[in-house]
Amino acid sequence: MSALTASAFPLIPPRIVPALDPGFRPASLANRAFRDAVAASGQGVPLVIGVERINGALSRFETIVYPETHPQAAANLMYAERLVKFLLWQRGGWKVYLGGPRSIGQHIAAVYAAGGERDFDYHFMGAQVYQHPFTVVACAAEDVPAGHEPERALGRHLEGCRVGFDLGASDLKVSAVIDGEAIFSEEIVWEPRKQDDPAYHYEHVRSAIRLAASKLPRVDAIGGSSAGVIVDNRPMVASLFRGVPAERFDAVRSLFLRIRDEFGVPFEVVNDGEVTALAGSMSLEENAVLGIAMGSSQAVGYVTPQGNITDWLNELAFAPVDYNPAGPVDEWSGDRGVGALYFSQQCVFRLAGAAGIDLPVGVTDAERLKTVQARLEAGHAGARAIWQSIGTYLGYALAHYADFYDLSHVLILGRVTSGSGGQIILDGARAVLAAEFPELAGRINLQLPDEKSRRVGQSIAAASLPEIQ
Repeated sequence: MSALTASAFPLIPPRIVPALDPGFRPASLANRAFRDAVAASGQGVPLVIGVERINGALSRFETIVYPETHPQAAANLMYAERLVKFLLWQRGGWKVYLGGPRSIGQHIAAVYAAGGERDFDYHFMGAQVYQHPFTVVACAAEDVPAGHEPERALGRHLEGCRVGFDLGASDLKVSAVIDGEAIFSEEIVWEPRKQDDPAYHYEHVRSAIRLAASKLPRVDAIGGSSAGVIVDNRPMVASLFRGVPAERFDAVRSLFLRIRDEFGVPFEVVNDGEVTALAGSMSLEENAVLGIAMGSSQAVGYVTPQGNITDWLNELAFAPVDYNPAGPVDEWSGDRGVGALYFSQQCVFRLAGAAGIDLPVGVTDAERLKTVQARLEAGHAGARAIWQSIGTYLGYALAHYADFYDLSHVLILGRVTSGSGGQIILDGARAVLAAEFPELAGRINLQLPDEKSRRVGQSIAAASLPEIQ
């Protein structure tokens, strides 16, 4: 965020301060303060943001801003830019409509451009994901096209002998499932982000599937989840495979297709966030579920009130939750204050120094996390402060997410929630909702699955993805 727009925008200190991060400035509080100020001025004008994906899919977000003639109009720019950033990573899209004051459209077009402040997002959403030139259209509010949000059913097929897998950045989880019951589950440590040879990824995934298959009398179907953007079982782009050079990435795109052909059974792989939400919906037997997996990164998925999924990206690992201009910077996207740095093992490592914990060197990230978790279980006050901070972050982030999702249930899972840490996170988030957002505290059911489901539930839910004909 630029210094000019940040200086004109209200950054509100939270009532409950994260134990190890006094500079935290929640997006939820800032956006609410901005909208309240605009409404109080009596001069608010509409801003309609449209984000177009493929096949006519388009999301709309409607809000209010100052007119260009207002003395506080400069605050519009940061407000709109952070909304666009969030919508791009939540919904996805290659074309953005800015229906409102023309200065906002001009600002977004300059920021989301080759060589602009959001050069990464410009190339990622345009050429890499949607394979269209990224485009910003400044227009009147009434000229933003109508929304179109396709939904489809996902998974919930439990019959037969199935293998499910979940690819994380520090471990690969795999399960053998018979008629919806896991008879075998394993976590395999790997480090895919550091590997430049696609054969490394292929062999690890293939070997894990074969291991689970060896525990079954037969294999009827295979389902999996993976970080990144998955289209028709092909990873189009993913931080998981960031070490593979572009000239060799076709081997990554065909990875799951080759494994499917080898086993010759129904095979389905989708984004890990969607499987997170599916796991939550299946365990709760409820819909309108946001699933948040806190592992090597942050994986998020959403099951609609109708029990379906959308074609949204739900990559909230790269969507902003903290507007602190001095907040931490994500090494991949280059942006500050994004979810991966607050809801994953990256957050644990980031806060470890302030907690008085020295991280071991020369070991895997999974082992580093276990070291800090062991301190937590041993009663180390600094370790507890890490998880308390994550809980505080989560409470404010959920209020932000509620502006973009119709939520009834939020389920948190993943390696970071294992042991006592999960309950500490839950207690912290609930305290924030009760103190700052009581209307949400009474509406959102926030919970953890049991310990086993937290660690391997994702791969079990993934096994239900393919339909056996």
